[in-house]
Amino acid sequence: MKTAEDDLQAAEAIHAAREQISREVGKVVVGQKDVLDEILIALFARGHCLLVGVPGLAKTLMIQSLAQAMSLRFSRIQFTPDLMPADITGTEVIQTNQANGERELRFLKGPIFANIVLADEINRTPPKTQAALLEAMQEHQVTSGGMRHPLLEPFFVLATQNPIEQEGTYPLPEAQLDRFMFNIHLDYPSEDEECEIVSSTTVDEIPQVEPTITGEELLALSHTVRRVPAAGHVVRYAVRLARASRPDRNPESGFVRDHVTWGAGPRASQVLILGAKARAVLQGRWCAECDDVRAVALPALRHRIVTNFHAEAEGITADDVVRRLLQDVPEHPSD
Repeated sequence: MKTAEDDLQAAEAIHAAREQISREVGKVVVGQKDVLDEILIALFARGHCLLVGVPGLAKTLMIQSLAQAMSLRFSRIQFTPDLMPADITGTEVIQTNQANGERELRFLKGPIFANIVLADEINRTPPKTQAALLEAMQEHQVTSGGMRHPLLEPFFVLATQNPIEQEGTYPLPEAQLDRFMFNIHLDYPSEDEECEIVSSTTVDEIPQVEPTITGEELLALSHTVRRVPAAGHVVRYAVRLARASRPDRNPESGFVRDHVTWGAGPRASQVLILGAKARAVLQGRWCAECDDVRAVALPALRHRIVTNFHAEAEGITADDVVRRLLQDVPEHPSD
């Protein structure tokens, strides 16, 4: 039976793992500390991430470095308009059995059979191919020829989108966006960070990322995250925050009613609590708090809120809606 001392040791172990991973990734990625923390929260909570940012912000380098620091198999898929589902999942081919000379069907695994899959520019491929990837994300398996092929564990999809070029793209439907635990936005580095980036990448010396934990250890630590307690008022706060984004459930809020078409569903409440638990334990605490819920609210909710024409006309984004909710929804109803 787990004791309070065991729980504290588990929290300290996860906190130490986070520090080691951040240190190794920091060898090659300058800045983006908040982005890295949000990705780690999702990974330790066994969730997938959507990364949105302009080209050149080290999205691919960060994800590849994370895979190296965690001793995970990494695979990158460049999504293009002509990409087919079988190009991702794999396909059956006819091969000759060298032992008996008979011809037989054999399944050749696609690039999705990895621990961390970078789905680069996921919005550049047709919905049929997007659906194949998202099905694997949900089921952790691929079905081909009536046979089920389980994916490697742990399994994470980190997809990227370019917010600038929208011509010839296939935006993910809201139901498919909901499969991603976090939608993480990357911004430009500061001037000092950009100077450091230029100085470190224009010399003939490439830092090496050393492994810190294994995939098995990551799986074990992710189970620990789900044992982190969240008090009743913390759970209720997360639920009220998600429900307040729904126009039909929050009629007293003129801001939500006037600017939101669809609010976040029940999965958002689950993500808020899971993210809060992971954030708490990554910081070495064995208890999720309302501050943790607020800290993960933006990446957890921004892709689950659909704004309307009035919001677009006024320049109000889903991020603005989430920030307004964080101001308006109290931790306790009596506040």
